[in-house]
Amino acid sequence: MEEWTLSVMGAEDYPEVKKLWMSIRGFAIRSIDDSEEGVRRFLKRNPTTSVVARLGGEVVGAILCGHDGRRGCLYHVCVQEDCRRRGIGKAMVTFCMMALKEEQISKVSLIAFSTNDVGNAFWRQIGWVRRLDLNYYDFTLNEENIVRFNT
Repeated sequence: MEEWTLSVMGAEDYPEVKKLWMSIRGFAIRSIDDSEEGVRRFLKRNPTTSVVARLGGEVVGAILCGHDGRRGCLYHVCVQEDCRRRGIGKAMVTFCMMALKEEQISKVSLIAFSTNDVGNAFWRQIGWVRRLDLNYYDFTLNEENIVRFNT
């Protein structure tokens, strides 16, 4: 069986990463944040913490990982469906955690949709703890919402 490899994600990986995202059933991307420009900005702020997994030169897994100087966060953790259960996801998470640790970040979190049974099973299986003591709030920054908020 061919070996997979991990490397730091770079802006040049975007076309293959987007192709992977689009191949995952139930996966959704945001037009601004997940655009090539949005990911480029993210990687510029976090140049060493995101990862891609390759098998035969093709991207089969990816994680956008970054931090704000205090807490790390994993975004868009995915492995191509026919490459799962080979340790790729766990290895990518470990890669990101070690990169965050190198930057002196001591806590990392992620958001998994409650309907993502495969993802939620993965996180529980590798020892991540689901928080029940907080609520997650979201606000989309666009002109209409900001004006409405401010009136």
